[in-house]
Amino acid sequence: MTQLLQVNNLTKTYGGPSVVNSISFELEERTSTALIGPNGAGKTTTLSMLAGLVTPSNGTILFQNQPKTDIRSSIGFLPQYPKFFPWLSALEFTEMAARLSGVEARQALEDAKKTLEFVGLGDAMKKRTGTFSGGMKQRLGLAQAIVHKPGLLLLDEPVSALDPVGRRQVMNLLKELQQETTILYSTHILNDAEEMTDQLLFLRKGTLVENGSLDSIRNKYENPRILIEFETEEELVRFETVSPWMVTKVRKMATIDAVKAGVGISEVLALLHSKKFSIRKLEMQTASLEEIFMKVVMEG
Repeated sequence: MTQLLQVNNLTKTYGGPSVVNSISFELEERTSTALIGPNGAGKTTTLSMLAGLVTPSNGTILFQNQPKTDIRSSIGFLPQYPKFFPWLSALEFTEMAARLSGVEARQALEDAKKTLEFVGLGDAMKKRTGTFSGGMKQRLGLAQAIVHKPGLLLLDEPVSALDPVGRRQVMNLLKELQQETTILYSTHILNDAEEMTDQLLFLRKGTLVENGSLDSIRNKYENPRILIEFETEEELVRFETVSPWMVTKVRKMATIDAVKAGVGISEVLALLHSKKFSIRKLEMQTASLEEIFMKVVMEG
């Protein structure tokens, strides 16, 4: 893969402690990266610096190995709460965004129409944005961010305000965009990050505390557990009496920490079979992204 963006020691202060504290990372072309952290972690400030809306206090941003001086044609940005001119139609607004990003006038109109069709606003492109629902506004915000075909798309909580149907539709659009565009987005909806992310960046109090591919981070924090669901609570009690491993019980469920116990699922299955236990389910579980988030970002 080709490197698109290189961030070195990026820092932002407002006279007190750093809001973003000397973070460094790289983005490869046509990848999707999730910026994860609790409120106040510095996600929005980081994206705003990359978009050129906030001046860094220190550090460098290299786009395609060059200093990022003119962002209009190379970067698209969707803020968490996009603003619109309610008297403009969706087409007028998107065309204006294209022109501001350096697209020639005649081409801007054509690109605006195609982009609105792509985000599902083709039938509403001549309606005033003041009449749009929240989901339609989010689609329009995405349209203005991509109308000029940027190499890097920055999205601040792109689906947080949407209902499940709207979130699914926007996620599908982002998956399509990833085929041609590098995406960096902040999110607190961890299921979305698991679904479409190549790389994870974990921020805590402005500091990058963990980063890497989804698989590498899962492997690091996987905490494998063996889960057994018994037919009855009596079976669970009987298992506890014969099990050589420490068992955590919840209703008819037993959980064994595979690492601490030094046991694999085949050994557990052999015991269950030899003692003729009646079970509903036996599976190996690993840490979810939510558990990893709590471990890395919340607990430190």
